[in-house]
Amino acid sequence: MGKVTGFLEYDRQEIGKRPVDERVHDYFEVYQPLPMDVVKTQAARCMDCGVPFCHTGCPVNNIIPDWNDLVYRDRWDEAIRMLHATNNFPEFTGRICPAPCETACVLGITSPPVSIKVVERTIVEEAWEKGFIKPEPPFHRTGKKVAVIGSGPAGLAAAQQLNRAGHLVTVFEKNGKPGGLLRYGIPDFKLEKWVIDRRLEQMEAEGVKFRTNVSVGAEITGDWLRAEFDAIVLAMGAEQPRDLHVPGRELKGIHFAMEFLPQQNRRVSSEETGYNEGEISAAGKHVIIIGGGDTGADCFGTSRRQGAKSITQLELFPKPPAERAPQTPWPLWPLRLRTETSHEEGGERLWSINTTHFEGDDQGNVKALHAVTVGLPPKFEAEPGSETVLPADLVLLAMGFLGPKPGGIAEQLGYELDRRGNAKANDDYMTSVPGVFAAGDVRRGQSLVVWAIAEGRNAAHGVDKYLMGSSALPLTYRQ
Repeated sequence: MGKVTGFLEYDRQEIGKRPVDERVHDYFEVYQPLPMDVVKTQAARCMDCGVPFCHTGCPVNNIIPDWNDLVYRDRWDEAIRMLHATNNFPEFTGRICPAPCETACVLGITSPPVSIKVVERTIVEEAWEKGFIKPEPPFHRTGKKVAVIGSGPAGLAAAQQLNRAGHLVTVFEKNGKPGGLLRYGIPDFKLEKWVIDRRLEQMEAEGVKFRTNVSVGAEITGDWLRAEFDAIVLAMGAEQPRDLHVPGRELKGIHFAMEFLPQQNRRVSSEETGYNEGEISAAGKHVIIIGGGDTGADCFGTSRRQGAKSITQLELFPKPPAERAPQTPWPLWPLRLRTETSHEEGGERLWSINTTHFEGDDQGNVKALHAVTVGLPPKFEAEPGSETVLPADLVLLAMGFLGPKPGGIAEQLGYELDRRGNAKANDDYMTSVPGVFAAGDVRRGQSLVVWAIAEGRNAAHGVDKYLMGSSALPLTYRQ
């Protein structure tokens, strides 16, 4: 460990943030890096535990104590090799991962946990700056061809791993640029898109081919993929949004979050917004966001930057406690109140609220949301006399996702689905159809970017083993 007494001598320090009155006027990243000497002292807080629970908290099994020690000792080239050994894209997770590793940190039992996410981000950015990250093409090619459907974090991780194993990898993406929800779902103020492009350039230099604006299941069929490729990796995500079936849902001005967020991301990148029904904008409007998770927070921050008149975020569940709840003890992911940077920028959050119906004007536009206060789950019984009416010119539904969109390539390939409609796969991530594998949200349902990376790496191991009889590609969790 870097410094034996570091955890006793140094306090936790959070990453810097740009001032609210500055950042709400642009889409540049909110967070600012810490000075290098501060990062090194944060790494020195790591206790190098005999049983490092941060490993189990991290879905990709990052070897956290080891690279904390290397950072403290200024050995950045070794630190990035250690980090890349388990995580293909630490620049993504270092920005947008909720850091389950930190909630499992042993120091966190009695003190603020180690700032693992800050150190991870610093390692990868320092490595890019110093030129330690370069293309790593394979030494030889196997001649085997693999199609990866979807270019989100699961698809990208699988593609990079398989390419480095020597296979010829082609990634198919329905949008104009690769990245999936990293590019079109996550706002630029959390993840600027040059961060994605920088990694894509490395992958292309390594030999990965990207085919964009391709609708797999329509322009390219399952039969064509089976004929052209030796293996297929499904990484299309879970894009079927959860709807709200209440009276007035058909009114204009009520949209899914993933209709709203991609439009703004395309505007920032000077791309066509892609929606024939017109622009969706929060400018000058009373905005209601239904759903209290990360996607809702992204809608919150985007609406603020677009110039909303007011923003209110509704959550069906009760307000979580400020500190870790007793029912989620260490090292479990804690139930507690989380305040995103978007919430710091102005607006209101309401808990235990259930929407009963929407009210519209004479032109068919939504103008109000009717709701009641409800009790505890699972019944969510309405409290008598709790009816309320909120002005609403724009309603954004951010209540999560039900799973992959049905039909299309799923029907054409004919693989088995689980009871939730996800692609069912075995321990090697292969579906019921030989040679067809699944990774990420399409297999496990809506989840985190870090889980998607782990899934992509695991699926790559399964594909390599299927094609070659064995695989030296590393495995993480097999869940």
